[in-house]
Amino acid sequence: MARLGENCYGKSRVRLSRITRREGLHEFNEWTVQVLLEGDFDASFTGADNSKVLPTDTMKNTVYHAARQSTAATIEEFAMELGDCFLSRHSHISKAGIGIEEKAWERVMTDGVPEPATFRLGGPELQTAHAMRGKNGVWAIQSGVDGLTILKTAKSAFTGFLQDRLTTLKSATDRILGTCARAIWDYAAPRPDYAQARERIVAALLRTFAAHDSMSMQHTLFEMGKQALEAAPEIARIRLTMPNLHHLLADLSPFGLDNPNHIFVPIDEPHGYIEATVER
Repeated sequence: MARLGENCYGKSRVRLSRITRREGLHEFNEWTVQVLLEGDFDASFTGADNSKVLPTDTMKNTVYHAARQSTAATIEEFAMELGDCFLSRHSHISKAGIGIEEKAWERVMTDGVPEPATFRLGGPELQTAHAMRGKNGVWAIQSGVDGLTILKTAKSAFTGFLQDRLTTLKSATDRILGTCARAIWDYAAPRPDYAQARERIVAALLRTFAAHDSMSMQHTLFEMGKQALEAAPEIARIRLTMPNLHHLLADLSPFGLDNPNHIFVPIDEPHGYIEATVER
C-alpha cells in the first residue's frame, strides 16, 4: 500500500527587476526567485482535492506584490519578507523556503565618475540566498555565490599523486588552475549585516585563490574556506564546490614547434569535481 511522504510545491524562476530611485541616484537589482511551501496539502496528492492549494500563479503575484512594498536592501532580507507573507496569510502552510539569485549588475564609471542610472553586468556569477522558516520557528539563512569564474597562470602544481597502470597524467609544477566555483555559507548569529559579510567573504576567496601556492584544487579549496572563516566571524561554515576546468597543453610537435607552456586547449568536459565544507 502506498502512502504520501514528505512533499512540497511552489513556483520557480520568477524573474524580477527592481529600481530604487533616490534623488540623482538609482539602484538596480535583478532577481530570480523560487518559492517552496510545505503544509496541509496531502489531499491534493491523494484525493484530487485542491481546496487548500494556493495556485503557483498566485505565488508569482505575491513575489511582485511583496517586492513593491519591500524595504529590503539584500536578497536575504527580501527572502524573509516574502516568506513571512505566505506564512502569515495562510494558516495551513507550515513551512516556507525562499531561494533568490541576483545578477552582478554594477554601476558604470565614465571618466572616473559613477553614472547615476547606468549599469553593466559585472560577471557571470550570481549572488544567492536561501531562507527557510517553519510557522513558529526562526529563519535559517544561507548565503552564497555561484558561477565565480576564476583562473590563474602561476602558483599551481599537481605532483606526487597516486598512479596505477591506467594513469597517463604527467606531473605538473606550472599549470593553469581554473574553476567556476560555488560557495554557500551558514551564519552563526541571527541577522548579521549580510551585504558586508558577503563582500568580505568573496574578497577573501579571491585574494586567497590568487596568492595561494597550490598543490591541488583540494589544497586551495581548504585554504580559501579557512580564510573566508577568518574574514567573516559571523559565519559558522562554508561549503565550496570547485570544478577543476582543465587547460591541456597543446601538442605542436607535428608543426615543428615547441610549446613551453604557452598554448593550451581549454576543456570543461570532462572536468574534476571537488567539494568540501570548511567549518569552525
